Amino acid sequence: MINPDDFINALVARGLTFFSGVPDSLLKELCLTLGARHELSHFTASNEGAATGMAIGHHLATGQIPVVYLQNSGLGNVVNPVCSLASSDVYGIPMLFIIGWRGEMLPEGTQRHDEPQHVMQGRVTLAQLDVLDIPYLVLDGDHPLPFEALDKLLAQSRQCQHPVALVIRKNTFAASGLKQSAPDSTLPLREEAVNACLDVLPSDVPIVSTTGMLSRELYELREQRNEGHARDFLTVGGMGLASQIALGIGHSRLGHRVVCLDGDGAVLMHMGGLTNAARVDELVHVVINNGAHESVGGQPTAAGQLTLAEIARTSGYPSVATVDSLTELKAVLQQALTEEGSHFIEVRCRTGHRSALGRPATTPVQNRDGFMAFLTERHGA
Repeated sequence: MINPDDFINALVARGLTFFSGVPDSLLKELCLTLGARHELSHFTASNEGAATGMAIGHHLATGQIPVVYLQNSGLGNVVNPVCSLASSDVYGIPMLFIIGWRGEMLPEGTQRHDEPQHVMQGRVTLAQLDVLDIPYLVLDGDHPLPFEALDKLLAQSRQCQHPVALVIRKNTFAASGLKQSAPDSTLPLREEAVNACLDVLPSDVPIVSTTGMLSRELYELREQRNEGHARDFLTVGGMGLASQIALGIGHSRLGHRVVCLDGDGAVLMHMGGLTNAARVDELVHVVINNGAHESVGGQPTAAGQLTLAEIARTSGYPSVATVDSLTELKAVLQQALTEEGSHFIEVRCRTGHRSALGRPATTPVQNRDGFMAFLTERHGA
């Protein structure tokens, strides 16, 4: 396996000292190491397109090649800045993408088992890079870092004035030995906050839950409570879009509440969506803010230093609140269900989850069909 410090040192030795991106589980050890290397310029971006914009700015200011890291699911967010800005047909910006390959295709032609949202993306990752004219190398933990090939790739980026990429297979990076700082033990856990919401919400109110740990916890809590899963739409992919899905549901079912259980990293990824969500009176938007991308390793988000409720207020939500206890959460949520207009509730939580946390046993199609049937049965088509 490749030592993440050695990998970063190899890039620094080649003049690459600016890093920005969105954390990925396959890049966890690399991200932890970057966070500890304070001599480097490093920004955790709200989304992959924003990271690419930062990288372009760095190159314009220094002439150096910047680094953008991401999960392959984030390739969609970089298509526009690559094609309309970084391409050699436009400004000609060299940069290095480091891409975690979820749902990777194995050398023998089969696909590594992964979650449903990574199946298609894993299958088309290399084809996407080909379409974007991004040369790439695939790295794995069975071989040392190919310095000569890396040099050729970076030389190609400089010469052609175009992005290149390193595609990272699972288990490429060795453990760094670094850990995130201990969470504030006085705050509730995310799962406790989700359970508190379930204690309050009526049985006819649908929930749209964000991707990652939150949806997994919601699924298991329903199992424990013997409540079934039909009323929950688990947004297993499309990070940052749960609130927009809830918006579409609320607008199409006027007069009937819909609740979005969201995460801070997801809100930051497409924060402009708040300005539209705020206009849907049926929406109660509950954001669990633990200040971390916990599902992919616990890397900190900017939300840990922000008050998301204030951002929501300026985005147009008529009712906003920030709570840091389960008692407050239940009281504010109960009030929101009785008042008109959209509501935004920020729940301050600490990081952490059960080690035995499972994954939904139902398929996304089963979830879709059950959820649509629930909406039709409760409130008509």
